[in-house]
Amino acid sequence: MLILLAVSTLFLTIFTLGLALGVFVLARQIGVLHERLAPIGVQPVLAGLQAGQALPQVTARTLADTPVAIGGASVAGRAMMLMFVSADCPVCKRALPLARAVAQDHDLDLVLIGEGDVVALSAMASRTPLDGVPLLVSMELLLLMQIGRLPTLVVLDPRGVITARGVAGSRREIEALVATLPQARPALKKESYHVAV
Repeated sequence: MLILLAVSTLFLTIFTLGLALGVFVLARQIGVLHERLAPIGVQPVLAGLQAGQALPQVTARTLADTPVAIGGASVAGRAMMLMFVSADCPVCKRALPLARAVAQDHDLDLVLIGEGDVVALSAMASRTPLDGVPLLVSMELLLLMQIGRLPTLVVLDPRGVITARGVAGSRREIEALVATLPQARPALKKESYHVAV
């Protein structure tokens, strides 16, 4: 009888420790999911370049390691949106088509700046239709801007001056940031008028 009691006590102890470990693992996973899927809302902007400051010319690289100049005055005289993304950011994947549509509506250049591992960013680029939007990598630009949360959108006027920056996960938030440009109006669409007879 004493042996049976000792075996059952040992079994219950091992089972309780296993349950405690399981609860710990699940709590950690819930925390990770909460961080990834939490509503973005209004976020404080960290230090780094702010609205009104000019973005100096920085050399970023494509995923194929080709250098691309970002910042400074635009040679084409066009405004630009820089969208900072990560391969493991679900909000970034939802916001990308919205940013692309807003950039097209307002005749802006959209450039994605990837944060994280280049291999993961390459996999994201192959899974996500970028439709000609360049995906660049630049640690210097990330440090210069002090990006804290993703997706962060930085709007540059044609002179390379930051007009707005902030976390943008919805079309309304993206439109609000783009509205800070001096002439941020959607391209006029031809309307057809019908004359009633």
